[in-house]
Amino acid sequence: MQVPRRLLKLLTDERAATAIEYGLIAALIGIAIVGSLDALNGGITDMYGKVETAASENLGNH
Repeated sequence: MQVPRRLLKLLTDERAATAIEYGLIAALIGIAIVGSLDALNGGITDMYGKVETAASENLGNH
């Protein structure tokens, strides 16, 4: 009769559910970070291109 008691204890243990919830939250945060970095990628590339052009023009004038 040990197996049913252990099974009942396992099913009522909420620590595993909490760990899974935290894992899902961390995964969603990671997906949001990757998505936002992907969305910003084009803007950052353009910004560095403009900085490079401005620096080249200004350094070439001196």
